[in-house]
Amino acid sequence: MKALQGAITSETVSHAYLFSGSRGTGKTSIARIFARELGTAEDDIYEVDAASNNGVDEIRELAEAVFTLPFRSQYKVYILDEVHMFSKAAWNAFLKTLEEPPSHVIFILATTELEKVPETILSRCQSFVFKKPSRVMLREVIERAGKNEGVKLEEGVADLIALFGDGAFRDAYGTLEKLIGSKTDGKKDTKITLAEAEEILGAPKEELLLAYVSGLANKDVEACLTAVRTLGASGADTTKAFELIIERFRALLLLAISPSSADTLSTELSEKTYDTLQTLVKAKSSIISSATLVKLLDAYGRVKTSPIPELPLEIVAVEILQ
Repeated sequence: MKALQGAITSETVSHAYLFSGSRGTGKTSIARIFARELGTAEDDIYEVDAASNNGVDEIRELAEAVFTLPFRSQYKVYILDEVHMFSKAAWNAFLKTLEEPPSHVIFILATTELEKVPETILSRCQSFVFKKPSRVMLREVIERAGKNEGVKLEEGVADLIALFGDGAFRDAYGTLEKLIGSKTDGKKDTKITLAEAEEILGAPKEELLLAYVSGLANKDVEACLTAVRTLGASGADTTKAFELIIERFRALLLLAISPSSADTLSTELSEKTYDTLQTLVKAKSSIISSATLVKLLDAYGRVKTSPIPELPLEIVAVEILQ
């Protein structure tokens, strides 16, 4: 956010900003940080949940309140979260305030649905798009957070947390806090093993994912079915397991057809997973193909409608190998 840093340094602050992006990407957190960096005291920062304050009466009250001078700061900062929830009448009422705001007021609008924000509002705001962090970025953030908390994360734990973060910083931090909170020994300087993380999060074990992928590559349907049965018995999230199997088979295919992908994949995957896939590539199996990947994707689409969660994984293995 160099533009925001530049605005603070050069003292060329706009009176309206719009932060858009998917949930958990840091929109509200950055808004709070930006307000504090402007020197705004806590009692001059106002957070409004537009999801529950989206009527014209609430906006008219806000329009009157903005003319009151700040208590202890140069600015009053209003952070309006989920603004796409405003009613049409509320937008019209807010537009009048946005067109001619008091000099001491800054509005920061945050939304997960940019397309629902009227053009008349967009044209009066400096807009910033918050992109979803990659798995690698989330993993690095979690590794740093673990160190700051004095917690040692075994190899693979940060990657697992990044997976459950599902592209959201907030969810990833929440997952890390859940794991730290599960340690009952009261010691801050502790270690979280991959086995502990898998059990607490209900995550599928990596060895079973690799057993399924290896079964496909080696044309061993029994190995695939055994891996699926064990996954089911472990109580792991079958949908998440299927996602990870597809991800690993994709990596396997990339290694087979594009050796230049190796450097990137070696940073995205754990050492054990990467080494296993490299070994499978050397076998040059005819099953390692885009056709197999397409069949896996088609089967994944049937997971939510299957009466037995493991059934699509079993059927697709039989279809591919027999």
